[in-house]
Amino acid sequence: MTNIIDPIAEIDESRVADQDVVIGKSRIIFRRFLRNRTAVAGLFIFVALFLFSVFGGFLTPWDKETIDPLNIGMPPSPDHLLGTTQAGIDLMALIVDGTRTSILIGLIVGGISVLISAVYGCTMAFFGGKVDATMLFILEALIMMPAILVVAVATSGSGGLKNLPSWLLLVVVLLFFSWMGTARLVRSLSMSLMQRDYVKAAKYMGVPSRRIVWRHLVPNIGSLLVLDFTRGITGAILAEVAFSFIGIGIKLPDVSLGVLIGQATGQVSSFPWMFWVPLIVMFFLTGSLAMMNDGLRDAFDPSSSSIGRAKRTKPQTAKVTTK
Repeated sequence: MTNIIDPIAEIDESRVADQDVVIGKSRIIFRRFLRNRTAVAGLFIFVALFLFSVFGGFLTPWDKETIDPLNIGMPPSPDHLLGTTQAGIDLMALIVDGTRTSILIGLIVGGISVLISAVYGCTMAFFGGKVDATMLFILEALIMMPAILVVAVATSGSGGLKNLPSWLLLVVVLLFFSWMGTARLVRSLSMSLMQRDYVKAAKYMGVPSRRIVWRHLVPNIGSLLVLDFTRGITGAILAEVAFSFIGIGIKLPDVSLGVLIGQATGQVSSFPWMFWVPLIVMFFLTGSLAMMNDGLRDAFDPSSSSIGRAKRTKPQTAKVTTK
């Protein structure tokens, strides 16, 4: 019995081996992201905190408005897994509500600010000339405005804004200041894209300006927008914590991680669980977003070698057995 190589099968196998298999860009990015264990761990932590903020209320029979007079300022116990405040309110109920508020603020500010910066920056680059100069002047003027003063005035509850929730007012103010830096970067990248042949061809063919911006400019800066989205969520959460900590952010009865940390700052020695629990939750929340951002940056960068390379399988030669 002898083994010989079938020449026809060898030719077909070589064609398959030499054939270029086209894989979508999004699928490649997704695979590179999954090979980054740190980024996957960050995604898992963020999803777990998000689910905790949505369904965490089922873990405790208490809510943020119910007072337990028999357990006032008590440490963690079977009745109150994370302890109670000095007012007798279950800390887990407050953590669930505060985490949900902080995540909601981050998602809204991060998503809408990316959309505004993309449209504003691409519009400046596309039209150029006087339109670009005017929009750039407005952008520079807005950057010079003091953010802390605007936040303090907006969340003070004066005028017709006192009927709105404090977290919604903070979202509006953060949106007003969070898109400007990205808009300038989008403008510079879009100006280089305007010199590409496919953009010039679309303009010469009479394609509407709005369609050129949405079909040719915005998709080509998608990696920047995705990275800025995760950075925007982190920045909004940290801004909310900072403003609420100094007393000009979210106001009671609304609860957030910044409010809980600020209230417990002066009582760290007496009620340490009231300070460390929301601080640890904020650390995991912002840390997971930072891990995801680093993973996305490496996934979008084809020259990055920090996440390894895909294994290449060797084609096997087909053999035919004859007697």
